[in-house]
Amino acid sequence: MKPLLVPVLLLLSCSIPAVAKDYGQHGTLWPVIEPDLLEQIEARLKHLEASGETARLNERLKQRTIARVNRPEPVAGIIHAASHRSWQFDPTISAERDIADEKGRIIIAAGTRVNPLDTVSMRAPLVFLDGDDPAQLAWASARFGKTNAKLILVRGAPLALMKARQRRFYFDQGGTLVKHFGIRAVPAVVEQQGRVLRITETPVKGGGHTPS
Repeated sequence: MKPLLVPVLLLLSCSIPAVAKDYGQHGTLWPVIEPDLLEQIEARLKHLEASGETARLNERLKQRTIARVNRPEPVAGIIHAASHRSWQFDPTISAERDIADEKGRIIIAAGTRVNPLDTVSMRAPLVFLDGDDPAQLAWASARFGKTNAKLILVRGAPLALMKARQRRFYFDQGGTLVKHFGIRAVPAVVEQQGRVLRITETPVKGGGHTPS
């Protein structure tokens, strides 16, 4: 009869329903006291505003912004020209995609080489200068004073120069243009010659050679 004992016990164990039992609370439970992150930020901002720190930070940011507008960051790596250097720059580009007119007709197919000077002429020379060098400013004034050349600074205070000289000055922010044209020294002039641009770096008498 022993062989029948195990199946009988298994049958009995399967037929007994499971009963859930509450064993009560064990140990101490503590409430969650970690403050909400947004509440911390809000409290910090209110404290900064109440103490006047927010106003001081805003004023400091305002003054830094004004200073950068009046005197932008100089273009790194540009020196004063010590020797004459001249070269041609071909502005031809290759169209990356099809260019269509308003009716969807392809006017320039992808891969076509296009020279912008074939359709739009350069209206005025581009003259790159160190605005802190009196010799370069005098040279530019003598050579381009009565023309519509665009005077572009790589260093200096364009707004102050505009006020003093009653002429518009630009600034090559981040050196985008000098990098594009391969200019390494100033003063430098970019002028159109037919279907190419002629770029010339020219030393001026009395000019320094300190990197700007």
